[in-house]
Amino acid sequence: MKTRVLKYISILPVLAMMGTGCQKFEDINSNPDRTTEVSSSILATGMILNITRNEIGTQKAFMQPFLLGKYITWGEGQENLQYNKLGRADFGRLTLLRNIPPMEKYATTEGLRKSYQALGHFIRAWQFFQASMQVGDIPYTDAIKGESEKVLQPKYDTQKTVFLGILNELDQANQLFSEGANFDGDPIYAGKVDSWRRLTNSFELHVLMNLYKKTADADLKVIERFKDIVANRPLMRDYKDNFALAYNNVAGQNYPWSDVPAGSGNSFVKSNYTMLSNTLLAPMKANKDQRLFYYAKPSPVKITAGLLASDYNAYPGVEPSDAFSSLQTRRVGKDYADLNNRYVQLVNAEAVSLFSYWDQQFILAEANVRGWITGTSAQTYYAAGISSSMNFVAISTPDVVDYNHNMKMEAAYIDAFPASAGVALAGAPAQQIEQIITQKYLANFLQGGKFSAWMENRRTGYPVFTLNSNTNLNTPTTNFPLRWLYPGNELDYNSANVSAAVQSQYGGNDDVNQIMWILK
Repeated sequence: MKTRVLKYISILPVLAMMGTGCQKFEDINSNPDRTTEVSSSILATGMILNITRNEIGTQKAFMQPFLLGKYITWGEGQENLQYNKLGRADFGRLTLLRNIPPMEKYATTEGLRKSYQALGHFIRAWQFFQASMQVGDIPYTDAIKGESEKVLQPKYDTQKTVFLGILNELDQANQLFSEGANFDGDPIYAGKVDSWRRLTNSFELHVLMNLYKKTADADLKVIERFKDIVANRPLMRDYKDNFALAYNNVAGQNYPWSDVPAGSGNSFVKSNYTMLSNTLLAPMKANKDQRLFYYAKPSPVKITAGLLASDYNAYPGVEPSDAFSSLQTRRVGKDYADLNNRYVQLVNAEAVSLFSYWDQQFILAEANVRGWITGTSAQTYYAAGISSSMNFVAISTPDVVDYNHNMKMEAAYIDAFPASAGVALAGAPAQQIEQIITQKYLANFLQGGKFSAWMENRRTGYPVFTLNSNTNLNTPTTNFPLRWLYPGNELDYNSANVSAAVQSQYGGNDDVNQIMWILK
C-alpha cells in the first residue's frame, strides 16, 4: 500500500446536446470546473474507490463488521450483527461492473487497454466473490447484460461455476497486468501494474483457500493452481503492498473512527459505545502480545485501583454474547477496555486494508500445514504474517505514551515474538491451523475485507465464538447462521431465477442456516 492520499472524484455523465443552437447553449452554460468527458482513468477511480472506500464505510458503518466478528460490542442499542442476526444481502455491488466495458473502450494505447482490462477482471472477480460468499449461487454468466444484451432477469449460476469464473478472471488479470502499462486513475497503487499483479495473485490464493473442501474436484484443480501461483507468479512483498486506503487531514478524508476538528464530529466516539471483547483480548494477554497496548486503552477503574497502563490486567474484555443489559451495566461502570485513543484522535490513524500481506502469509502457512506446498516452512510464513502486522501497527502509530502505554514494540521484540512459547506453531495440524487463524484474526483488528473474520470462523471454527442461546437472535438459537438471505429486489424482479437457485441449493428454503456449496 503506497502512502497516497484518498482522492474523491466526481464522475459526471456526458450530456449529448441534440438539435440546432446547441453550441451556443453549451458555450453559455459550460462549467470549466466540471468533467465534460468520461475517460478510462475516471471510471477506474470510481470503481476502485467503490470497492475500497465504500466497502470500508465510516463511523458506525465502519464498526458493523467487527460486531459480527466479535471484536467489539456496541452500547447504543442491541445490534443484530453482534447477536448473530443476518438479514438480506444486497447485489448492488454488481451494478458497478457496468463501468468496466467503457473503461476498457476509452483506453488510448494497447498497453493501457491491457491494464484496464486486467483491472476490470480483478474488480469482477472481487465483487462476484464477495457476493457469492454471502449467499451461494448468484448471477454470473448473464450478470450485467441488461444494456448490452437486454438480459433483465439473469439466470443464477452454481457457486462452483462462479468460483471457476473468478479463478479464470484472476488468471487473465495476472497475464494482462504482466503485459500492460502503468495507468492513471488509481488512488491505491498509483497505477503500478506490478503492484496490482501481486495483489491479484495473492487474492487468488485467498479464493483457493476458501475452496479447501473441494481439493478433489478435477475442474477446480485447487492444489495445482495454488502451487503454480506460489512457484511462478509475483506475490505481495510486505505490508506496503496492502490493498488499503490511506487517510489524511482533509475534511471527509479522515480515518473512519476519528473525531477531530477536520473530521465529521463522530458522535459515536463521544458516547463511548464500543467495548473490546475477550475474543480479541484474551489471546493477546495469554501470549503477552504488545499489540494490545496499541489496540486498546485501559479500564479507568483498573487505573484508579493502582494498575499501570502497561499492565495486561488493566485491560478487561467483555463477552459479546452477554445480554445487552449486562453489557450496559459494564459500560456504565466503565470497567472495560475501549479503543485506543489513536483511533479517535488521529485523522490518519492507519491505512485500512481490504486484503493484506499478512493475510497472504497466513494463507501460505495454512497451505503448508495442509500439505499443499512444501519448501518454506509454515512457521516462516506464519512468523512473517505476525511480524508484518506488528511492524505495520508500530510504524503507523506516533511514539506517544497515550498510544502505546509505555509498551512500545521494538524491533527485537517483534523479531522474537513469533517464535516465543505459546505463539510458535506446535502440535497436530488442527492445532496449528487454530494458531494461524487466531493470529490472522488478531492482525485484522479494524482491518480486512468486510465480514472476513466472521467468514474465517464459518470456514474453520476459529477463533471460537461463544454461542449463548439466551441472547442469540438467530433461529434456532442453538445455531450460528451460515449465510445471508437473497436480496429483496431479486425476489421482486427476478423471482423465477432466484427461486430456482434456492430450490437447487436449499430445497426451496431461503434460510440463513442452510449450508452453501463451498462449505460442504
